[in-house]
Amino acid sequence: MSNAPVLSSVDPRGVATLTLNRPVVGNAYNGALIEAASECIEQLRDRADLRVVVIRGEGRHFQAGADLDWLESVRQQSPAENTRASQAVAGLMRELNHLPLPTVALVQGACFGGGTGLIASCDIVIGADNARFSIAETRWGMMAGIIIPQLNDAIGVRQVRRYALTGERFDAAEALRIGLLHQVVPLADLAAAGERVIDALLQNAPHANALTKQVALEYAWSDLSERDFDRLVEQHAA
Repeated sequence: MSNAPVLSSVDPRGVATLTLNRPVVGNAYNGALIEAASECIEQLRDRADLRVVVIRGEGRHFQAGADLDWLESVRQQSPAENTRASQAVAGLMRELNHLPLPTVALVQGACFGGGTGLIASCDIVIGADNARFSIAETRWGMMAGIIIPQLNDAIGVRQVRRYALTGERFDAAEALRIGLLHQVVPLADLAAAGERVIDALLQNAPHANALTKQVALEYAWSDLSERDFDRLVEQHAA
């Protein structure tokens, strides 16, 4: 379905590609995109033939954060509905972060707000030289609590304290410097750079990769207890 908010495909190597597919709004997430992405990841988790998952965005931008019209519609609903919306977003980040498969994000253009949490939940992130980033929730009177644990893992508390408080935008070179990106390439080379990483991942034992990722996460900020996870959801919803 070419008009679905998330497109999913699997090639003969066992490489799954999830494409965020709301290009008219910069792939900004709403309830439909979050639900579709969560369903795709749940389906991938159960497939024994998969080796790698690639996340990409259709069009000029990777993921421009939350759809503000959707946020406004949620804001007008009951506290319970707000909690359900926050639970869905946080749950997607958590599912992706703990997916027992190597995950690769390919980033071009805008990667704002929740987009930064999405890539911080991936194992390997390659950015085009035109990529731009921000953690700007506080500019909209919100807080980025449900993505801060993943961002702490990716860029460290010191950098989160700067960029999540200022909301300022930064470029691909700065994202590379602070650890949000692993590599920066020209936009035209983004897909090829992703293929090189995929080739390296496919040379390794799947079970060993899954166990390595599991152990790494056991010592991570984002390996949250249920109590801490629920508290972040409640704060975000409020």
